[in-house]
Amino acid sequence: MDWILIIGIIIVILLIVFIISLYNGLVKAKNRVKNAWAQIDVQLNRRADLIPNLIETVKGYAAHEKTIFDDVTKARSGLMNANTVKDIEEANNNLSGTLKTLFAVAENYPDLKANENFKELQKQLAETEDKIAYSRQFYNDTVYKYNNKCQTFPSNLFANMFGFKEADFFEVAGEARTVPKVEF
Repeated sequence: MDWILIIGIIIVILLIVFIISLYNGLVKAKNRVKNAWAQIDVQLNRRADLIPNLIETVKGYAAHEKTIFDDVTKARSGLMNANTVKDIEEANNNLSGTLKTLFAVAENYPDLKANENFKELQKQLAETEDKIAYSRQFYNDTVYKYNNKCQTFPSNLFANMFGFKEADFFEVAGEARTVPKVEF
């Protein structure tokens, strides 16, 4: 009789440890997703901070290209005001497209391409774009793992019970994959 009670207690303890382990795994995965998103946010803000300097440098050479500067400024503002993953994703894709156009225009100004400020800003922006790309990939990998935990048995039972929701992937829109066409 004592052995049955001891075995029952051990089974209950193991079940409790298992449930705690699943719950803690979900919490850790959710926090990794939040951290990965914060890394993207840091890089997007860095890029947004570099853009005004880049625009001012290019403006001196390409004063008649006002619409491009307006588009970049609007796209940057849209990114700064976006809040959800989907809104930020859309604003980021819009900004990436306008920056491609800005750099395409800058190609038509040889003096600008030789300007040290422009070259340094372009280098910093390129480095930031690389960091954003890496951060996006890391975020999506983290979301993938978290969503798997939320969807696979038996952790999905506890995810639903404790209110863990799937996270959104950071996706690139189709138009962001095309090269901008610049005509004069």
